[in-house]
Amino acid sequence: MTAERLLTLVGQPGCHLCHDMRRVVDDVAGPLGFTVEERDVRDRDDWARYLLEIPVLLAGEREVARHRTTPDELARLLRAL
Repeated sequence: MTAERLLTLVGQPGCHLCHDMRRVVDDVAGPLGFTVEERDVRDRDDWARYLLEIPVLLAGEREVARHRTTPDELARLLRAL
C-alpha cells in the first residue's frame, strides 16, 4: 500500500464523533481504493494540536477532514487527492 492511498483517522477511544466519522470513511474510502488506519491522538506528540479537534482524517500529514463530513463531501475530497 502506497502512502498516498493510506488514510489515518486520528481519534480517541469513546469519542462518538470518531465513531461517526469512521462509518463515513469506511463507506467511502474503500471503494475509492484507500486503506484506513485508526490511531489514538495521544500516540504522537505532534498530534497534540488535534487533541480538542478530533476526529481528524489525514492523508500522510495532509488534513483531509475534521470533526464531521458527509459521504459526498468525503468522496469529493478523496478524489481531489
